[in-house]
Amino acid sequence: MPITVLDHPLANDLLTELRKVDTDPPQFRQTAERLGYLLVAEALADMKTEDVEIETPLEPMTGRQLRRPVVAVAVLRAGLGLLESVLTLVPDAAIGFAGVQRNEETAEPMEYYTRFPNLDTAKVLVLEPMLATGGSLSWAVEKVKQNGAQDITAVCVVTAPEGVERMERDHPDVRIVAATLDLGLNENFYIRPGLGDMGDRLFGTL
Repeated sequence: MPITVLDHPLANDLLTELRKVDTDPPQFRQTAERLGYLLVAEALADMKTEDVEIETPLEPMTGRQLRRPVVAVAVLRAGLGLLESVLTLVPDAAIGFAGVQRNEETAEPMEYYTRFPNLDTAKVLVLEPMLATGGSLSWAVEKVKQNGAQDITAVCVVTAPEGVERMERDHPDVRIVAATLDLGLNENFYIRPGLGDMGDRLFGTL
């Protein structure tokens, strides 16, 4: 399973803004969305296109457009922070939701809601900004596979080696696109240095 860590000065700048403890929720949301544009563009870089005949204001030409539909599956809550990035770049993308809550003692996922569009022929982006233990992402990927997804890319902001290793074991066919691979997890299963709880910081529930 390949992991792609963005190597781009703008991505580094935006990630640093997200990491700062004094970045307030409005600025945090705006910065996450902007970083999401770079992540989503990279996640879709391997999509196939097809020729299409069009008319420009000057003359006919052959253009290229995406061959298959795109579906974004947001892992609730934090995945919502990347959803607008997908919809801005791919306005006709369909949206799914995977509701999972982390057990604070075991760090394992507890499901509470799933809702998916048709996944059979789509490029599926699973939006999970914080890949810590890998439990939530592995669970979400398994759910979309059970519902027909075959071409899956995980879109993350911050990853930890422990989570990447779990995904390599559980889903070696799934590519990960991330802004950073951090040092690892602390005793409470939070990524260090990380950026804290992304869901809390997005929605001001600190």
